[in-house]
Amino acid sequence: MDYGLEELAFILNSVHSIAMVGLSPKPERDSNKVARYLISKGFEVIPVNPGYKKILGQRSYPSLLEIPQKVDLVDIFRRPEFVSPIVRDAIQLEVGFIWMQEGIRNEEAASLAREHGISVVQDLCIMKVHHLLEQKGLLLD
Repeated sequence: MDYGLEELAFILNSVHSIAMVGLSPKPERDSNKVARYLISKGFEVIPVNPGYKKILGQRSYPSLLEIPQKVDLVDIFRRPEFVSPIVRDAIQLEVGFIWMQEGIRNEEAASLAREHGISVVQDLCIMKVHHLLEQKGLLLD
């Protein structure tokens, strides 16, 4: 299912905490750039990367299931073949939204998430979408 601008705006206006799976500590990586952007826009970004204790000054968790707080959206920076286990964990956490970054699409995992009432965005960059929605005045302050 592809979303229009209004639906994407609804998603981004509805979330505060974003668990970013595959967030890299390297500033030149896309995940790091996106995380810094989202933080600058007021979102709480929760790193999920088992290889690091901290990323961008925040505690990094080995998996979604180890995050001790409510997560509104799971943003996935992993190859499509690694998405299904992440989605299963997101279902257990009862998140409202899953966002697969640009270049990432997994229809089987997306269908599973939707069966559990989770809205899914695939193959879009959350930073680019946020920037576009901001330019069009579709985001709440």
